[in-house]
Amino acid sequence: MIQKSRSADQAKFKRFARKKFCRFCAEKTPFIDYKDMRTLRSYVTERGKILPSRMTGTCAGHQRELTTAVKRARNIAMLSFMEK
Repeated sequence: MIQKSRSADQAKFKRFARKKFCRFCAEKTPFIDYKDMRTLRSYVTERGKILPSRMTGTCAGHQRELTTAVKRARNIAMLSFMEK
């Protein structure tokens, strides 16, 4: 019985992964506003967790701005901590 290496099997089914980009850098937004609910909701899960930059593709600087904007919106009750 001959065993194949796992990497050889994975090489056959390798998917093409598109490079993620920072949406805020592409649109050249000066700052992330905590009052912009449409933008903030796309970076928060249904459970209220902030999505990491490896999933969204945002750069490190904008990810930091995004987390402070989400936390500010939560503190003044514009954004809920958790969806029901």
